[in-house]
Amino acid sequence: MGAASNDDNEEHEFGEDQSTNNDATSSNHDDASAQQPMTCSTKSSPADSSVVFSPELLGMYYARLFPYQMLYSWLSYDPATINPNNNNNNTTKNGTSNNTTTFPRREFSMTIEPTPGNEVYIRYQSFLSQEELTTAIQKRRPTKIDIGAVFNYPPKDNKSLPSGKLQTQERELVFDIDLTDYDGVRNCGCDGAKICPKCWTFMGMAMEVMNEGLRNDFGFEHVAWFYSGRRGVHCWVCDDGARKLTNEARSAVATYFEVNLGSDKNKNFNLSSPLHPMLSRAYDILEPRFVESVLPEEGHGLLSTRASWTKLLMTLPKQANSVAAKLEEKWGSKRDTTTPEEKWDELKTALLAFIGKSG
Repeated sequence: MGAASNDDNEEHEFGEDQSTNNDATSSNHDDASAQQPMTCSTKSSPADSSVVFSPELLGMYYARLFPYQMLYSWLSYDPATINPNNNNNNTTKNGTSNNTTTFPRREFSMTIEPTPGNEVYIRYQSFLSQEELTTAIQKRRPTKIDIGAVFNYPPKDNKSLPSGKLQTQERELVFDIDLTDYDGVRNCGCDGAKICPKCWTFMGMAMEVMNEGLRNDFGFEHVAWFYSGRRGVHCWVCDDGARKLTNEARSAVATYFEVNLGSDKNKNFNLSSPLHPMLSRAYDILEPRFVESVLPEEGHGLLSTRASWTKLLMTLPKQANSVAAKLEEKWGSKRDTTTPEEKWDELKTALLAFIGKSG
């Protein structure tokens, strides 16, 4: 299941949301290059062409397993829908109107296959109730469902409205974190859409960093995480304030999580000293997991072999060549028995001493 694009009134696919160039992605954008962990895209990605969908199995899934009530309750943002047997009226405890009118104005899109390999993309679908949604899904058996924005009118009425009349009212702030953005540091043998327990640890690290930032720095409370279905995770920020953010504000949130670590063409990058509090907190979160899952041979082996530590030492600035040379000589000695974790501590100590001397 995907999210909507930024350009809410375009008739193109509007699925997977992406955010800035960082490995994470927001409801405005989905891939990153020069930036690291965080990114976003504007179009829904088509269903995986390598997957053959069985109409019979899809029928069984949608008849027995699909969480219709949960989806309806979530996208209604109405406490009365939490209990399907609850027939509360349209007034909340504080006397204000609830959001029972939100769901009928929510756009859905469906990708269906009338015949194997023949995909048809259907936009501007909306439903008055959970029952209507259930009936449509079970009838069409889509291979992919995308969740779009909430409009000022039911999207299914699009063709009967004057041009430009259908306008976005709100949409969740969505980030896409994709493992392909970590291909440069995945030393487990995986790349592209391939995943394994070793490289999946990167997703857990990214989720923890983003979760802390979204909750503590922006004050969001309703943050939901979902497996994307292929090679990453989606983060949906569902607070009322988040759903009503402008495109500029969404970009600002995504940019906040960006860290420019250079590119293949430009290796230079600068981090402020002292580090921004967000980056300092991220370092505190990530270093223990880095030591546990990235450095050792049973992880990604970043400091477990001569080839791997030489590659790491070559990333140091030219000014620190003396540090790299001394550590390369020490670690390459037959007498050296330091573990990857001890090598990491030695590297940090040497760099701190170098920085102290160079002022």
